[in-house]
Amino acid sequence: MSRIDRRFAQLKAAGRTGLIPFVTAGDPSPQHAVALMHGLVAAGADVIELGVPFSDPMADGPVIQHASERAIAKGVGLADVLGWVAQFRQRDADTPVVLMGYLNPIEIHGYGNFAAEAVQAGVDGVLVVDCPLEESAVLQPLRDAGLQQILLAAPTTAPARMVQLCGSAQGFLYYVSFAGITGAARLSTSDIAARVADIRASSRAPVAVGFGVRDAQSARAIAGFADAVVIGSALVERLAGADDVDDITARASAFLAPIRAALDAH
Repeated sequence: MSRIDRRFAQLKAAGRTGLIPFVTAGDPSPQHAVALMHGLVAAGADVIELGVPFSDPMADGPVIQHASERAIAKGVGLADVLGWVAQFRQRDADTPVVLMGYLNPIEIHGYGNFAAEAVQAGVDGVLVVDCPLEESAVLQPLRDAGLQQILLAAPTTAPARMVQLCGSAQGFLYYVSFAGITGAARLSTSDIAARVADIRASSRAPVAVGFGVRDAQSARAIAGFADAVVIGSALVERLAGADDVDDITARASAFLAPIRAALDAH
């Protein structure tokens, strides 16, 4: 059983909603990237979604775009990200790590090379935003190596395609709460609860909801019908500008603590 599957099984057995924070690898400080990952776990993260900095994103809003720009300006690349995961694994063998990003860096690295190095580093899954299910044959070397491909679904997903996604989902299915970019301020839980319930009833994998989740209140609302909550832009925004390890981990803890408490109180 993969780390992701094991973690969601543990959450289900405990009746808890998973918390999946997203951070951009290398932001705000490449030197403290590993410490930040450990800090997220200490603050209650069940899975870490680690963004691979990319110059031309299509789904990320301004907050995460700027975080990628800052990381790239400091020289952060895919090899660095894999190295940080490997360092993280020296102390944490259990918390699942999913790399979120785009196809180009993986293609340049080489699919086979990336798959082997990611697995060796301790990566558990990949969410490749610009590689839809219909084009995902190119990612077969990653799946063959044991990496789980996290698929995206949205309110605009057609019923027939949703059936395909539910049948192919690995690890967890990431449901985008609205048609838009990360970090948008609008979130109407009443509009998505029924849709998520239908997906959970037919999906082979748990369903995590993201985009627009910004605080404890919105996270708790999502917890009523999702297996996990993903929160990224608001966290990345809170971390921006921190430069020493104590400040970085303190900001992460202060941000996640009320969200973790709200999920556990549900």
